[in-house]
Amino acid sequence: MTSTVSRRSLFRATLADPGRPALGTWVKLPAMESVELMALAGFDFVVIDLEHSAMSIETAYRQIGTALMSGVAPIVRVPALDAGIVQRLLDAGAEGIMLPHVDTVEQARTAAAAMRFPPLGTRGVGSTGRAGAWGALPRAEYLRYGQEEVVLIAQIESAAAARAAGDIAAVDGVDALLVGAADLSTSEGRTEDDPHVVALIAGAVVAARAAGVPIGNAGGAGAASVRAAVEAGFTFTLMSNDASLLGQAAAAAVAAGRSVARA
Repeated sequence: MTSTVSRRSLFRATLADPGRPALGTWVKLPAMESVELMALAGFDFVVIDLEHSAMSIETAYRQIGTALMSGVAPIVRVPALDAGIVQRLLDAGAEGIMLPHVDTVEQARTAAAAMRFPPLGTRGVGSTGRAGAWGALPRAEYLRYGQEEVVLIAQIESAAAARAAGDIAAVDGVDALLVGAADLSTSEGRTEDDPHVVALIAGAVVAARAAGVPIGNAGGAGAASVRAAVEAGFTFTLMSNDASLLGQAAAAAVAAGRSVARA
């Protein structure tokens, strides 16, 4: 039977909620259960991190499926732009791709082209994968989703990128920006709270919002971190990561247990 269901991006839907920031977390552990637990916790989206983990594409493929079945939006961060890898991840059902170190408009245009089908880009058609419901989705709907629903998140991680944030955000096919404060500050030889770095980030936020493009950041797991993100003008924020959250919960459990003396 041919499916006629139109699938909508969960990530786009949560960004459209004006009442609160969209909450996500990084996934670094190569386990489907990790994604399932993040969904059960109530996160809006997860970013499966292929840049700073040793996970394979096959692992990401399984985690994408788990995310979609669990009702949490799966975004995949790739280590660098490879059109073939991007195509495989999107056909695996990823709702979007996060690309690190986008410093120029030309890089943003190249990335956007890899994400979209002709005539907007160069992505190949493969509707018999998960993104096409294994061939059950009409070709037209598979193509529509790829053109209109998938998202490209360009990471702003250098002073040059921060200064060009408005132009990068204005590139057709760039759907959101993410500020990488750690790389940005390191590239400037400064700390993240240095006034120079803070000013660069603030400028990027203003430029993105002026372009009408959502912009996010990555921070800690507490309310103070989310509050700071909101006050800085970010639309979405990543709260810690699955490995750190597990480690912190384990440490808290051990600390609680050690506080009890034997009778």
